[in-house]
Amino acid sequence: MGIKAALPRYEIYFYNTVLCLALFWASSWILDLSSSSANRKTFKTSVKPGWYYFGRKMDTADFEWMMWFSTFKEHILFALSGHVLFAKIGSMSAPQYRSLVYMVYGLLAVWTSMGWTYVTLILSHCILLYSISLVKIRWLCFVAGLCTLATFKCEPFVSWQAGFVEGDFELRHVLFYGGCGFTIMRCMSFALENCEKKDGNYSILELLKYNFYLPFFYFGPIMTFDKFYIQANKPDLSRKEGDMWNIRLQGLIQLASILVVDVLFHFLYILTIPSDLKLLKHASDWALVGLAYFNLVYDWVKAAIMFGVINTVSRLDHLDPPNPPKCITMLYVFAETHFDRGINEWLCKYVYNHLGGKHDNVVDELVATLCTFGVTVLWLGPCPAVLLWAFLNCFGLNFELWTARFFSMEPFASLEAAMPEATSRRIRAVFNTLNFWSIVLYNILALNSLDFAKLVAKRLLLKGFPITTITAMFVTYCLIQVIKERERRLALIDDPDPLPPAPLQSAAAAAAAPGASPTAAPTAAPGASPTAAPTAAPGAAPAAAQPAADPSKEKAE
Repeated sequence: MGIKAALPRYEIYFYNTVLCLALFWASSWILDLSSSSANRKTFKTSVKPGWYYFGRKMDTADFEWMMWFSTFKEHILFALSGHVLFAKIGSMSAPQYRSLVYMVYGLLAVWTSMGWTYVTLILSHCILLYSISLVKIRWLCFVAGLCTLATFKCEPFVSWQAGFVEGDFELRHVLFYGGCGFTIMRCMSFALENCEKKDGNYSILELLKYNFYLPFFYFGPIMTFDKFYIQANKPDLSRKEGDMWNIRLQGLIQLASILVVDVLFHFLYILTIPSDLKLLKHASDWALVGLAYFNLVYDWVKAAIMFGVINTVSRLDHLDPPNPPKCITMLYVFAETHFDRGINEWLCKYVYNHLGGKHDNVVDELVATLCTFGVTVLWLGPCPAVLLWAFLNCFGLNFELWTARFFSMEPFASLEAAMPEATSRRIRAVFNTLNFWSIVLYNILALNSLDFAKLVAKRLLLKGFPITTITAMFVTYCLIQVIKERERRLALIDDPDPLPPAPLQSAAAAAAAPGASPTAAPTAAPGASPTAAPTAAPGAAPAAAQPAADPSKEKAE
């Protein structure tokens, strides 16, 4: 089935209508559950007074969101505003040294917020991995980087290195782990790219410029060194027409998204409710299924907003950062499931694609996915929940590939080729529906808890069978078709279908035209056979001239 397979318009309208009604219905159940449970004892730590004129409490269970847009927004805004100011001055006064200005400001900002001992710790890891990169042995650089990353995930190395952080700044632990973790990943990217450099080596100054770029330092996203090096040292700083307008528009979209999420937190306590299992046992099936779905959507929205703010700043510096992750609402396959596109691109470039090759061998693909999720577990920090999440997603990705390969064999390939494309699209959407809920259940393990995931699965598949199961799957089927329709339209924009050639006017039609001149009849094409001209049958009645069929048009149709 091609991605451009179309369905009737009324069918797409029906799917959109069902999806919108289901979302509103699930939201109403969650709203009712949030309103009736706002004063529960288990909610006191996370549901706190919000905006006064709403007269409602606010869900503050997500520490990361509150840190960015409530508790420490002044500190983050001050640091990013200072970077924009100094970067603009550097770009205007000495554009060839602008990357050096970025590094100096980032180094001073890290020194001010975390102390000189923390800067010394970061520099020591940079120097260590830079020295190993000079050997230009790829596997050695990779092993050294992973061992260094493990020192920030395992005791007693974590506690010893955390002692280098000075002061009682409330965010010091968050900034410590964020800065150190992203530093190691950037140093590994630098080392691996240096191994690919045929002539000489990159200087350590380039590594420091890359690592101490402040917008990316603490919270990412990760841009691989090869891209950063080219873009940060680009001599031409001119912008395309409309670039600044797009940057302003993105900034306004981020601001509007922050306000929308803040308002929703006053009405839908989607982060606090999943932690109260006693309450969930009495919740409706619609509320439970909606909570699972909205938690994944929120995690994507949070990542898109936080990375979007940083990306807006970096675009002012003439960089092209990684795009926000693909929303759970717009995917239905494990191959596209990720919440950090920067980490995803890093893993694909240095692990998955490097080991998987052309991805046409089952064994190589299995090894590549195992190694990719192994690095991911080390990056997130080994623990039972992360290990289970990695195992399930690794299994889901490989099972998806095995299933696709199995159904591409005979007789399935011939059966699909014989059926209409619309029918093939509907059948595939049924299988994608099951895949979608596998993605949801596997990922709420990491976002919420194993108990919440088990409760949702039990209610969806066992206790709610058959009504809840069939209803939820049908709504999900409608969602999959809406996603496929969007993909189809994007594919038509990127690669429009060729228009059939215009039919040529035949000699007979030209001769039959009113007022046609006898001399206007076209002559035979050079090399045409004289016997090819049709003659009238004896005694045949005169008939109206018919246009000659154009073989090229028939072929196109």
